[in-house]
Amino acid sequence: MKYVNVQEENGIAIITITREEALNALNNDVLADLEAAFDSLNLDTTRCAIVTGSGQKSFVAGADIAYMKDLDEKGGREFSTNGNNVFKKIQYFPIPVIAAVNGYALGGGCELSMACDIRIASENAMFGQPETGLGIIPGFGGTQRLARLVPMGMAKEMIYAGTNIKADKALEIGLVNAVYPVDQLMDAAKKLAGKICRNAPIAVRTAKKAINEGIDSKLDDGLKLEAEVFGKCFNSEDQTEGMSAFLEKRKEKNFQNK
Repeated sequence: MKYVNVQEENGIAIITITREEALNALNNDVLADLEAAFDSLNLDTTRCAIVTGSGQKSFVAGADIAYMKDLDEKGGREFSTNGNNVFKKIQYFPIPVIAAVNGYALGGGCELSMACDIRIASENAMFGQPETGLGIIPGFGGTQRLARLVPMGMAKEMIYAGTNIKADKALEIGLVNAVYPVDQLMDAAKKLAGKICRNAPIAVRTAKKAINEGIDSKLDDGLKLEAEVFGKCFNSEDQTEGMSAFLEKRKEKNFQNK
């Protein structure tokens, strides 16, 4: 992988986009590397992933405009489909994915962050969907995910007017969960990932499945799904361990992902 680096520590995979000279902008090569990075993870040992960009200036500044400039309708549709397929892989990836947004998250960068389960940001982060100023619309899920995460009016303003928002505004409208000083962002992401990793991995993965598959369903259908996968948790050794530790008042739990 030329443009993406993967490091694993204590059950956490840190996936870093390394095209810093182009502010980590996305093209098909970067998307391919990003997909390959997720495909490379061992889900028996990896319990949470963090996605970030190299350097402190940019998470992902957007899709590569020089690449997009000469696309025709077919090429544009294919580029959008490619990006959406990669981002759907991240959204529905079995383990939780945290976006550690360091700096610019514009266009495809904002869309990448929204494909992740949780977003935290550095104080210098900037979010936006500026595509209408380029004669296009968001093509990697921005028109769909943004309005599901923030108030509809704010989503429409960001897309129609190309309004960029700073980290504090992103926190105010619920686009991110927390904001940290630049030099504390990755430590905060690792701390959050560590809290996730300490819980039963089968339960965490099942919760992600229930949320993702239920969110766009009717409530009754979502509740039926929840009951079904809730029951399956009782087939796991981790359920026995977790409840035994509680009843025995043990703080330490030996979850085995089984």
